[in-house]
Amino acid sequence: MAKLFVLSGPSGAGKSSILKRVLDEVPNVAFSVSATTREPRPGEIDGVDYNFITPDEFRALIAADALLEYNEHFDTYYGTPRNEITDRLAGGISVILDIETNGARQVFAKCPDAVGVFCFPPSFEILEERLRGRDTDSEDKIQKRLAKAREEYEERSKYSYQIINDELEEAVERFKCIIERENNEKTK
Repeated sequence: MAKLFVLSGPSGAGKSSILKRVLDEVPNVAFSVSATTREPRPGEIDGVDYNFITPDEFRALIAADALLEYNEHFDTYYGTPRNEITDRLAGGISVILDIETNGARQVFAKCPDAVGVFCFPPSFEILEERLRGRDTDSEDKIQKRLAKAREEYEERSKYSYQIINDELEEAVERFKCIIERENNEKTK
């Protein structure tokens, strides 16, 4: 049975690395491409990494109730188009959302059968190393991301599963096992 998976965790937790591997290795699982009003980062592709849209286009989606969830994060809107999720699930394809905890709360409220997976590195020190290693953010933005990570970490108990991303291979295998277990669970 196709399921909706919600993967959350702070920026720098390794969610993108885990997702790429899982999507390459697990059949009948798709990634939900979120809409955002932020500018693309180097190497990001519109329609693949995100649907990059204007703030006015985003507000029109909100007004049309066309988003499963949305949030403003660091003065930028992010959201999940509803129709992409429902179409894929109806077609027997499980869907993974990579969203932050505020959006996850919205999804859990609207979709109580969604499976939450919280991803985090082994420590806040390692998280800070990863953020600094990206070399994409100012010091101010790194500090904001670390503060946000502490808030998000407090939400981890609201998720069905937690993955500590210490070794990428182990984290990938753990997520693959979660997907297999949940997709094979019978409807109650």
